[in-house]
Amino acid sequence: MNTSKLKLEVCLTPALLHLHDIAESIVVVIDIFRATTSICFGIENGVKAIIPVGTIFECASYRNSGFLLAAERNGEIVEGFHFGNSPFAYTPQKVNGKTIVLTTTNGTRAIHEAKQAHTVAIGSFLNLDALCDWLKAENRNICLLCSGWKGKTNLEDTLFAGAVIEQLKEAGYTLDDAGVLASDLYSLAKDDLRKYLQKSSHTERLQKLNIEEDIIFCLGANTTSSIPILKDGKLVKLDIEATFPANV
Repeated sequence: MNTSKLKLEVCLTPALLHLHDIAESIVVVIDIFRATTSICFGIENGVKAIIPVGTIFECASYRNSGFLLAAERNGEIVEGFHFGNSPFAYTPQKVNGKTIVLTTTNGTRAIHEAKQAHTVAIGSFLNLDALCDWLKAENRNICLLCSGWKGKTNLEDTLFAGAVIEQLKEAGYTLDDAGVLASDLYSLAKDDLRKYLQKSSHTERLQKLNIEEDIIFCLGANTTSSIPILKDGKLVKLDIEATFPANV
């Protein structure tokens, strides 16, 4: 396939995903504060699989399964679950070798909305370079799906979409207008993402919960190399060696 004809689109909220033809595309789900950051960190730290579910009730149905249960709503841990979606909960000591059932306000919904894609991958600043290298090698249409906040657009996910475009723009993809918007926004903010995001509504919500450390962590670039992908309803680590076989 000629890369110059490939599309690189941005969907600013799952509410608009029905307008995109994703059947043959890689959809990268983005929920920077904090679901996809935590997923990437957990997979890097040895999580066997993460099962994304839509509701608290469905998550609770996995009790007595031997799995860890993670539930977040409106930025807070739901009472009665092991943890929410703070990346600091996904340490090797807690999650290595474990399967986690996860439900969040925005991110797990976006994952379910994207299930009809050719491939669903998870993106965060933590795995930015590894993700972009893989996307370029796949030579396929891409849709960057921003989870947003309760169906609305947010700044942090849009900025990450712009960061991906920054790395892929020389590869000849055709951008849609939302992609141009995300790229321009990232150009404005990239020298100090934290400062730019002070104006975002989600940052304000998280600050009220006194989790500034989470915000800072979620903006740290290239601290992991794992790429979570959705396979048979579970998020698992992409086999990079199979994707990029060693030269022999």
